[in-house]
Amino acid sequence: MRFSKVFNVVGCHAGGEIGNVVVGGVGDVPGKTVFEKRMYLEQQRDDIRQLLLKEPRGSMIRAANIVLPATDPEAAMGYVIMESEEYPAMSGSNTICVATVLLETGMVPMHEPVTELTLESPAGLIRLRCECKDGKVTSVRFTNQPAFVYHLDAKIEVPGLGAVAIDVAWGGMTYALVDAASVGFDLHPSEARDLCVVGQKIKEAAAEQLEAVHPENPLFAGITQTEFTGPVRREDGVLTAKNAVVVSPGRIDRCPCGTGTSARLAVMHARGEIRPGENFVHESLIGTRFDSTIESLTTVGSYDAVIPSVAGQAWITDMSQVGLDPTDPFPLGYTLSDSWMQKGKP
Repeated sequence: MRFSKVFNVVGCHAGGEIGNVVVGGVGDVPGKTVFEKRMYLEQQRDDIRQLLLKEPRGSMIRAANIVLPATDPEAAMGYVIMESEEYPAMSGSNTICVATVLLETGMVPMHEPVTELTLESPAGLIRLRCECKDGKVTSVRFTNQPAFVYHLDAKIEVPGLGAVAIDVAWGGMTYALVDAASVGFDLHPSEARDLCVVGQKIKEAAAEQLEAVHPENPLFAGITQTEFTGPVRREDGVLTAKNAVVVSPGRIDRCPCGTGTSARLAVMHARGEIRPGENFVHESLIGTRFDSTIESLTTVGSYDAVIPSVAGQAWITDMSQVGLDPTDPFPLGYTLSDSWMQKGKP
């Protein structure tokens, strides 16, 4: 074996969504904040993301997180999130995976029954309450950065659909939220591929026709996600609903989506559908669930905002070393449009 690069990776999923954690092999990443480190990785070391996430070593249905020393003394560790086509400022399922891996591998000490933990994401400090038993993290509740609404009931023109009403909200990523039934969907697993095709069209139309610039950091990405929402119902007295998030380049998020849940909480509060402190259970297309609530209210620039917390569980699946043979013809991987929903490229 003769690798020119080797990365130590802990496989993990939260609610079915793969969020692997890179615990070694990256080395020093320049930057005064984790956001600056994220920018460096995107601009100077994108080969790492491509190697880990593109075929033949990766696939479109996974993300990866690079664990780094924190730059803020309040945080135990920092992490940079890498997805198929972008470096999100924040991701709920990936945060749950990172916390679980840090605690269950002993990189950060675990204290039972509860470990209070602060991590530094590119979006800022994320505070977590991790419930632990017998060496296992049984629940991770993270308090997200503020979520807010850019647009309510905005009308966009979508090729093949005509006029579509959407909401646009920030929850750590920027979402175009659309009522699933309004575009003909029941949010059944059998609809996954069609949801992806339509979701990509809606996202692209929304990004072209609506402005969504974060007031505190304009370098945060604009509209990159579509979230199909199901009707809110009361289940044993608790607000509950299904959703399906389409992650670029066009695949369904397997989990209920933490930042998508945060964005939906912001929309629901703006409509008067939920009160601070009231629980909201969000369900994925495969039936996994995150529990959430609005912890408090605040503002971001001129926007009214909510501070959401979201709870879920993650499971470690494997530990591996991913390497690059210097003669490998695909050092940056490749994509094909049969699955990546874009023109195939090496």
